[in-house]
Amino acid sequence: MSELPLLPPPSPFAGEAPGQLFGVPIPLAAAFKLAGTHIGNERARIAMPSAPAYGNSRGDVHGGVLAMLMDCALAAAVRSHDPARFGVATIDLTMHYVTPGQGEVIALAVCERRGRSISFARGEAYDSAGKLLAMATGTFKLLERIA
Repeated sequence: MSELPLLPPPSPFAGEAPGQLFGVPIPLAAAFKLAGTHIGNERARIAMPSAPAYGNSRGDVHGGVLAMLMDCALAAAVRSHDPARFGVATIDLTMHYVTPGQGEVIALAVCERRGRSISFARGEAYDSAGKLLAMATGTFKLLERIA
């Protein structure tokens, strides 16, 4: 996936209130202190800080936490063309765990195909040293938000 490390543009939503992720209220984003740092050009980048509560019995980032992060990142990539206008519903999410990791985790995602209502995305999660922790693919239903 050589194109994933390329960053999308910096987020126009910098400094969002807790619970917002690229203009959409997501309480889970607040609970895990997710920071949407880049979005656009079919891509998204989300950072998750390190916290003991995110760990498994060995102190590594729990697989369920990585799945939550990847779900958010892939969903953001799917709505990257107009982040504040659209939300998504996850249809499926497939995770591949590569190696255990600790500390901050960065998720990079790209929307591979956006249809009128169904979109496909893939992404990768890295630790702060750049070690690949997990890969994910997902299918999402694009939903216009009612504000």
